[in-house]
Amino acid sequence: EAPGILGAEIVVAEGQPLGIPLSYGGPYLGLMAVSERFKRSIPGRLVGQTVDHQGNRAFVLTLQTREQHIRREKATSNICSNQALCALRAAIYLATMGPEGCREIAQRAYDNAHYLYQEFLKVGFHPLFNAPFFMEFPLKTPKPASFYVEHLLKKGILAGLNLQSMLPQLENS
Repeated sequence: EAPGILGAEIVVAEGQPLGIPLSYGGPYLGLMAVSERFKRSIPGRLVGQTVDHQGNRAFVLTLQTREQHIRREKATSNICSNQALCALRAAIYLATMGPEGCREIAQRAYDNAHYLYQEFLKVGFHPLFNAPFFMEFPLKTPKPASFYVEHLLKKGILAGLNLQSMLPQLENS
């Protein structure tokens, strides 16, 4: 279901997997969707769908009065060219992949994450939550999570987040 149908008013996502290569700190792309009542408050460029003079579907930057080049003193958006280039790259990636290619990549990511999850369970890790997931999942670790993060980093592997560092009640996760 679409998040709005399920009652979400704000939805965010990481856009880096949409054809943007890994880079040490960016620039990257964030995606955000909001309900009608928040659309004038969110930062960033808003892309809307319309119809051009020939009746073709077209996309335009909309609500540009929020942008600093229109009304600097009341701007809620301050996007530089790097983010615009990331958005363009993501659009090209999606157009090139097409619906079937996107489904195939999503299925591969899902399958790989679930395979890895099962392998972790085999060696003594436990689910932190019993909930469905797409490609990211938290685990309860046998030792403090910081041990695994540091150990893997020495081997050149970026592990997941040490959740306990942000939420102390999530010990060993």
